[in-house]
Amino acid sequence: MLPLLPAHPTNRAAVTCKYRCGDACFHEIPNVSGNETFDNVLGDVLSRRGALRAGAVVALGTGALAAGALPAAAEPAAGPAARGGVPANGAGKPTPPPGTDFEPVQPNTLDAVVVPEGYEQAIVIRWGDAVCDGAPEFDFDNQTADAQATQFGYNCDFAALMPLDGKDGRGGHGRDASLLVTNHEYTTEEFMFRGYDEENPTEEQVRIAWAAHGLTVVRVERGRDSGTLTPKPSRQNRRITLHTEFAVTGPAAGSDLLKTSADPTGSTVFGTMNNCAGGVTPWGTILSGEENVNQYFANADLVPDEKQRERLARYGIEGTETVRKWERFDSRFDLTAQANEANRFGWVIELDPYDPDSTPVKHTHLGRFKHECANIRLTRDNRVVAYSGDDERFEYIYKFISDKKMKKGDSAHARRHNMTLLDSGTLYVSRFTGDSPPAEIDGTGTLPADGEFDGSGEWIPLASNDKSFVDGMTAEEVYVYTREAADKVGATKMDRPEDIQAHPKTGRIYCALSNNVERGPDGKEAATEPNPRNNNKHGQVLELEERRGDPLATSFSWRLFLVCGDPAAPDTYFAGFPKDQVSPISSPDNVAFDSHGNLWISTDSAGALGINDGLYVVPLEGRQRGHLKLFLTVPKGAETCGPVIEDTLVTVCVQHPGEVDGADADNPVSHWPDGGDTQPRPSVVAVWKPGRHGRPAPIG
Repeated sequence: MLPLLPAHPTNRAAVTCKYRCGDACFHEIPNVSGNETFDNVLGDVLSRRGALRAGAVVALGTGALAAGALPAAAEPAAGPAARGGVPANGAGKPTPPPGTDFEPVQPNTLDAVVVPEGYEQAIVIRWGDAVCDGAPEFDFDNQTADAQATQFGYNCDFAALMPLDGKDGRGGHGRDASLLVTNHEYTTEEFMFRGYDEENPTEEQVRIAWAAHGLTVVRVERGRDSGTLTPKPSRQNRRITLHTEFAVTGPAAGSDLLKTSADPTGSTVFGTMNNCAGGVTPWGTILSGEENVNQYFANADLVPDEKQRERLARYGIEGTETVRKWERFDSRFDLTAQANEANRFGWVIELDPYDPDSTPVKHTHLGRFKHECANIRLTRDNRVVAYSGDDERFEYIYKFISDKKMKKGDSAHARRHNMTLLDSGTLYVSRFTGDSPPAEIDGTGTLPADGEFDGSGEWIPLASNDKSFVDGMTAEEVYVYTREAADKVGATKMDRPEDIQAHPKTGRIYCALSNNVERGPDGKEAATEPNPRNNNKHGQVLELEERRGDPLATSFSWRLFLVCGDPAAPDTYFAGFPKDQVSPISSPDNVAFDSHGNLWISTDSAGALGINDGLYVVPLEGRQRGHLKLFLTVPKGAETCGPVIEDTLVTVCVQHPGEVDGADADNPVSHWPDGGDTQPRPSVVAVWKPGRHGRPAPIG
């Protein structure tokens, strides 16, 4: 069994927690609601699991829910002969499914990106590299805010490669030229500046940090005989920072809850911050979620209105001074001066990467919370459904269904119309029901008698345009204080919902639930069937199918596809695949799919297993469903983010390399990616497999 390291409750370095989420795990859990789970309400009635597994409609206490059938799950395997270990040809190893034919990387703690044998890698772009015209060469010891506003930002997270197909006016084609779009989640000032004084940051250091947040759009060209991506000058190259103007759209735009002295209309916000995962829309724009925005606002405890203080606390906004001290240099970060400014962050933003003159927007109809992501699925009639997770312990999973339909084509009219699709519709939150008796969910991760963690659920409406479905809350309040609304309707508390995406072929929804070490102890909510372990260090991956496969449905069936951790540990589960053949995994974060239908998973906080974070691939169908393999690992102290999976190319964002407790810019422990005695720099990495004549071959 792999060594399990104790240390920080999130299994991250303490310095990462301080700057990434404001030490959320050292504060009281914001969700103190007492809403009961269905498991508690229904008790032993849930022993009807046999009928549910047969696809019967089950009458529940809040109405009849039809459990849409997931594809038949493989039975739990007792060993290699049970499933996956039987060779397809009767001898030797079984034939790996397409996209997974590589020898898995061994878990490690190296200060390097490690890829499978026979694969190559190259840096695409690093923190400080030029993006816009006139950007100076990066100089770690002589940074300026003006320079950073034209250079690649810090701590890249989400990434997308958007084909140009001539949209740049230079004849570029998607095959050899793309726009690389990334966001920049947060800054770690102790690693950005030598001699950094946390108690007394300089104004220039603060302004550099403002410029290092946001997003980057940069043209990249592909190597003819390799998988390299090289940044190039382009009119589309752009930096979005904390000074970029955003339009507020949707039903809460103009609300009194969003108005400030600088914006008495409540319709314009400057900047975006703590952008985490995201998605690409079918109409060619980028969505990105504002996540841990709570940590940037000071003096919540001094706000005179008690109700407002309570609502701030529900989002983890509390205390007086902030770690970064931004409030010293801009009053909008001081809640005693601008009490509504915090309400203007925590949204899903949308950016048109092809139009450098366009104004990005913040969509209020998707609700305000710690958005990990927002990903789109089209309905049969071309309406759009957006899924999003609230990445904090005991928070919820949401979806939005649009009223309007997507217009096809790439005309200016169609693009303008499609960028309004997320502004009119209905917002829902999820409630999960396990199909096993509560006594069988004892917090140890032991599978219940039916052999898997599964059940049914429903989407509960919160608001539709100007109509609220939550007693005691207006529609505007539902959108601005979405967590409070979800509490009131009894949504299911989950173990940190991260990235959520719909499979492009099957339509099944996959959600990474990262971890929750607070589940169970000290009177906090104990294990439930979708969150089956107390003191959950390693997380799980949820597989969900809406009734009849219809994204418009308000009921669904679900099961846990993976229960992560050390495969040798009894509390792990890999869809029934023999556990002695899979790679160890902890804290799933981002999910993606390849053209073969395999699921790719990047991790955050694999330090819980004493190993570096990585990128994994796992088949979802057939005899090797659940055969998880480690494709790459990132340097020590780093996190694997934003995977882009193409047939001949994989890219990942390597976030916060070298963020190890005790290290900083004066004492770096990582020198990746440049080696020697250089400072670590968050970067995007491309990985490919050389083929004939040097051209990239198919991945796996």
